[in-house]
Amino acid sequence: MASVITVHGLSKKYRVPLREPGLRATIRHLLAPQYREVIALQDISFTLEAGEAVGYLGPNGAGKTTTLKILAGVLYPDQGDVRVLGFVPFEGHAAFKKRIAFVMGRKGQLWWDLPALDMFRLFQEIYQVPETDFRRRLDELAARFRVSHLLTTPVRNLSLGERTKMELIAALLHGPQVLFLDEPTLGLDVLAQHEIRTLLRTYVREQGLTLLMASHYMRDVEALCDRVILLDQGRIRFDGPLHALKARYAPYREVIATLASPPQTDAWPAPTWLVERAGPRLRWRVPRDEVPRLLQQLTTAYEVTDLTVHEPALEDILRQMYSHEALS
Repeated sequence: MASVITVHGLSKKYRVPLREPGLRATIRHLLAPQYREVIALQDISFTLEAGEAVGYLGPNGAGKTTTLKILAGVLYPDQGDVRVLGFVPFEGHAAFKKRIAFVMGRKGQLWWDLPALDMFRLFQEIYQVPETDFRRRLDELAARFRVSHLLTTPVRNLSLGERTKMELIAALLHGPQVLFLDEPTLGLDVLAQHEIRTLLRTYVREQGLTLLMASHYMRDVEALCDRVILLDQGRIRFDGPLHALKARYAPYREVIATLASPPQTDAWPAPTWLVERAGPRLRWRVPRDEVPRLLQQLTTAYEVTDLTVHEPALEDILRQMYSHEALS
């Protein structure tokens, strides 16, 4: 399978001005400006194959958005070799721009005073999309996202969820092969987030798009991605399948059982792993390979009225990983 995105030895630094408040400090800064260096990326390397959906995660300032901007050709790197679909992104080839899409949840590309349809027509001209392809994709996407009746409504009159759908349609109208997403569900309520995730997951898989998504919403990642890349302080700390991340950094599962009657205080089942008890309801944090033994013990020795086994939340895993102890 051919690599669609190849990143090798990517590094990027920013110069940030240093200035104290006040008139004197302002004048001093004008005459003798001082700066500090901020390292955004340090020797980053990874590849994405065709059709892969990868979550790009990290705390604020880890370098996620910087990476996406470099891959989309918005920023130049300081060092490293970057290829997307065989192109060097920042060389600005028109053929490259027609084959990618970049959606940022913080910044929209639609004009508020115009209907989305007018902007879609503008993008049709920019990307030189034939009329038949444009109409077919627009009809399909608008129906899929359930916004066909809103295409002629000024963008400012749409809800945040509706505007997000229009932004995604605008990004997909020219038929990109690679989709970069930066916080695509930022600010949406829970129901809107779920709807956007479902729509994106279905579309990305049906079209075979290669997806790289930065997000702080772990449900976005779990819904859309099978692989994750974790950044911390500009370096990659983990790159692999989502299930491998959970197995490596959270080698346990939570077992919650409600017993018909609580056991005697000195006879709690599996007391070593027990983390919570409230009457007949007990909760254990159990090593993965010990879960079958605990379940057998419970169902054999006790009358169980309710029993669930949970994977740890991805948020909890990342919280643990982002501590320096976990990442060192």
